[in-house]
Amino acid sequence: MTTPVKVPTVAARLGYAGLIPFVVLSVSLWFAGQSLRDPALQALLLYAAIILSFMGAIHWGVGMSKAEVASTRLLVFSVIPPLIAWFAAFLPTLVQISVLYLAFAGLCVFDSREARAGHLPKWYPRLRVPLTVVVVASLINAQLALAL
Repeated sequence: MTTPVKVPTVAARLGYAGLIPFVVLSVSLWFAGQSLRDPALQALLLYAAIILSFMGAIHWGVGMSKAEVASTRLLVFSVIPPLIAWFAAFLPTLVQISVLYLAFAGLCVFDSREARAGHLPKWYPRLRVPLTVVVVASLINAQLALAL
């Protein structure tokens, strides 16, 4: 029987704390008056872009510590999330939100594969999957608040 891999407490606490802006800002779009709605939306989109870039940077850090073949792939991949976040900033808002949540979901799939291949800690998907579910749900919630 395999012992489940435990997520380090600090990583879990910081990861879940990082969800607060996603949840608060996306929910606020349903209840805020117009004067607060636009700044809340801009804050959410900016935060999502920053976090997506940060998630890519994880691969840069890991890539620097790997053998050359794995290093090249991870280093190249690490720049894709910030490029997507930057590109999305120029799209209409509802499309921008879709691009961001699809990027987060795709990155989660990639991260899970990298963990199974031994390039990321075995515990990483146990943290990433629930965090990604909340991020994607928050962005979809924001999209619905704007569309309805």
